[in-house]
This record gives sequence, structure tokens and C-alpha cells, in this order.
Amino acid sequence: MEAVGVAPAPVAAPVKKKLLDLEKPFPAAAAANGAKASPAGKWAMKKKLVGGDAGYVLEDVPHLTDYLPELPTFPNPLQDNPAYSVVKQYFVNPDDTVTQKIVVHKTSARGTHFRRAGPRQRVYFQSDEVNAAIVTCGGLCPGLNTVVRELVCGLYDMYGVTSVVGIEGGYKGFYSKNTIPLTPKSVNDIHKRGGTVLGTSRGDGTQKGASVIYEEVRRRGLKCSVVGIPKTIDNDIAVIDKSFGFDTAVEEAQRAINAAHVEAESAENGIGVVKLMGRNSGFIAMYATLASRDVDCCLIPESPFYLEGKGGLLEFIERRLKDNGHMAIVVAEGAGQDLIAKSMNFVDTQDASGNKLLLDVGLWLSQKIKDHFKKKPHFPITLKYIDPTYMIRAVKSNASDNVYCTLLAHSALHGAMAGYTGFTVTPINGRHAYIPFYRITEKQNKVVITDRMWARVLCSTNQPCFLSHEDVENMKHDDDEHHLHNTQLLEGESSPMKNSAKCNGSAAVV
Repeated sequence: MEAVGVAPAPVAAPVKKKLLDLEKPFPAAAAANGAKASPAGKWAMKKKLVGGDAGYVLEDVPHLTDYLPELPTFPNPLQDNPAYSVVKQYFVNPDDTVTQKIVVHKTSARGTHFRRAGPRQRVYFQSDEVNAAIVTCGGLCPGLNTVVRELVCGLYDMYGVTSVVGIEGGYKGFYSKNTIPLTPKSVNDIHKRGGTVLGTSRGDGTQKGASVIYEEVRRRGLKCSVVGIPKTIDNDIAVIDKSFGFDTAVEEAQRAINAAHVEAESAENGIGVVKLMGRNSGFIAMYATLASRDVDCCLIPESPFYLEGKGGLLEFIERRLKDNGHMAIVVAEGAGQDLIAKSMNFVDTQDASGNKLLLDVGLWLSQKIKDHFKKKPHFPITLKYIDPTYMIRAVKSNASDNVYCTLLAHSALHGAMAGYTGFTVTPINGRHAYIPFYRITEKQNKVVITDRMWARVLCSTNQPCFLSHEDVENMKHDDDEHHLHNTQLLEGESSPMKNSAKCNGSAAVV
């Protein structure tokens, strides 16, 4: 999981970077430099649950007053901002929440909710006492510079904060104290560029690292909000609607698919193979396939496939070439990894972020297809392989993602100034909300191949599903078990909020 973080902290003399001027490096920063994290760095954040009537559960985020109960509050400077004078009821009601599940039955419990994002009438930081720091971590993604720009401009224009620094080189920048001053003028045009002006580095998960920093800040009793904005081009973060940069990635993937289709259509028995991003989740491949309508086969990590034999991929390719004379194949980078490992006797290894190193499924698949048709001298093929991965990661964000990044940045600022901490901001069912770090890191979002969206892909490509009836039934059973577990947590004996109507709105820390 990746993020852009902003952390307001009071400025003390000397003004230089109090957030970074700590006696010991943060565990996340030390881990980014190869050192082991301290016990505080296990990112085991305690759950903060509030119960209500009819099975209502608020999965709340930490607040500075949880460990600094005497903090004073101040009027929100937005109330004097002429740009917002025409807005009716601009401040969010303190009790507003966003439901995780919007499709329910009439007898369903109200279920899990999250705190609604947005500006509050009272804030816990005065503008002239804030020193804000912004860091970008992990792999590149369209929209990073837009988020940085909007954080800086929002701090200046909405909250009057003029002490903002960028931490260079990801979490390593915390460790080495590499910072640069950021102003609206210095970031004015950065949204027109790809990449990140702050630089980045890999570590053991950006959201996990942010959680470690939050725990250490809390342990030291510092008045400092730690906020994340989730960023992963694969769109594989659980709970959230969508990660920024995803729309741009799908749009850019169309260029590669179109090129592959043109190449395939122009040759005798032409085959175009396009490898797209998606280590464990095939959302980019799935949405790019649906958007293109030129794809004949889409392969993703969630849907196993096999090459040889009746009903296998190679048989399907041969049949499609006989019918159409050409075909385009889209494959996510994490698809078929078990097949490659078996064929190459490959031993699993990990990268600097702890992720499993993937073998190039595009090259492997292309070679397997060529080898298959070499055995058929009267069936010549022309195969073109396109890997646009780094081209897609490096482009600037499109108009849709630019707007989205602006909303995320503003929601993050509102939450930080209101004293919330240890959270990431994201839309849930179209409404922005604050989510505890642990909900972002506990599991990945994956394509559900027993869902209608994957069925739409199969209808578009007319490819076989490569699964037996038994495989499909097992997956449905797993989904049912997951749903039953969630229901028991909310309503049954294992629920942390059992008899929640008796809680009278009080917070329970688990």
C-alpha cells in the first residue's frame, strides 16, 4: 500500500523541522534504511469502536485528545475564507458517518460505519503554530504531484499554514533529514508532470510505515497528526472505492491494447500480447479489457488458467485465430505465476518492500505460444509483445484523477487540522471518510471472479473461464463464509459490540 502523508505539528524555536528533529529516528524510517523496527513499529493499532442502536458500529479513527485530553480548540479559519462564504452548511456534523455497505435487506443490521471526512467548526491547530511535512513513498503512480500540490495549496489558502516542507526520498528522508520548503509558487505546475517532485523509495509498505510513525508519535505524547492518502496503481486496497491514478492507468493501457490490436489485425494469424500492472489484483487488466472491446482474452491473478489440453489457453488461441485471423491477449503481471514457477523450478524471492518477485508472465506466455505453433508448420503466426508498465506509471494524471486527488488532499487536511490522526482518507460509496490504518493494511482488494463484473469480461471476450464447476462452487463457498463471519462480528456471539444498544454511544477500545 502506498500513500502521501501530511503531518502537522506545532513549531517551536528553532523553527527548523520539529517533526524531524527527534532524538531517535522513527521506526519506519529506520526500516527503510535496512534497520529493524522497534517494538513500537509492529503497527498493531487498537480498534476504536462505538456502538449504537440496530447493530450500528462506528469504526472510528484515533484523535489527539485520546492521549492529550486537555488540548484547546480554535475556530476554523475557513469560516472567514471568502471563497467558502457562499457554501451552505460547509462544516461537517460531528456525528456524520459513512456506511460501508449500502445494499441491505429490510431486516439487516445497520452495520459498520466510518467517520465522514470534511472540515470541522473547531480545529486543534492554530495556523501559525503548524509545521507540516509531506512525503511520497513506494512506486510511482499518476497523480502523486497533484496530491502534493493540493496539500501545499490547501494548507496555505484554506488554513493559512505557511511552514510546509517536503521530505525527499520517501521514508529515507525522515532518516537523513532531507527536506525542501514547499510553497504554492514552487508547486504551481507540478501537476502537469508525472512522477513525484519529492522522490521516493521502497520500504515495507507505506501505510504500514505511517501506522508505525503514528504509534511512535502517540507513545511520545506529541501533538502531531499522521495522515495517509492511499496510493496504489493496482487499485488493490480493501474498503475504498478506488485509488487515485487508477483511471489514468486504465486510460493509458488503452494505447497499448490498441497498438497490439492493430499489429495483430495487420498480420496473418497475428497475436498481440499486452502485459499490464496487477501483482495480486487484476483490476487494471479487467477494466482496460472492458473499455477496449478489442481484447480476445484477459488473464488475471485471481482466475487460474492452464495452457495444454482440452479447454486450455493454447487450444482457445488456435480456435480464435481460425475464426478471426487475429487476437489480442491482455495479461496482468501476477497472472500464471504458479505455472511459470513450476516450469522453471523457480524459488520465491522478495524485493525491498517484502513483495514476492514476479517472473515476466508476458515473455513466458509469448514464448509458450510460439513454441506451440512451431509444432504446426502449416499454421504460421506473428506475435508482438508489448509491456507498457513504466510508461503508464510515469504519466501525469488525467482530468478525472486530478479532481479526485484534489478532493483527497483537502479531506486529509481537514481531518489533520481537526485533530484526527492515524487514518487514511478515501471515498466509500461515493462519500469521503476517515479509515483507520489497520483497515487499509489488513487485506488486499481482489477481483471476485464469481461476481458480475468478471462475467461481463467473459461476455466481452468470449473466452472460457478455465475453471471447473467445482472451482467455482468452492469460490462461492469462500465468499459465503466471509460474509457469515462479518455478520457474526456485527450481530453474533463473537461481536465486540454485542448488545450494542446498551453502549449508549460510548467508545470501546479493543
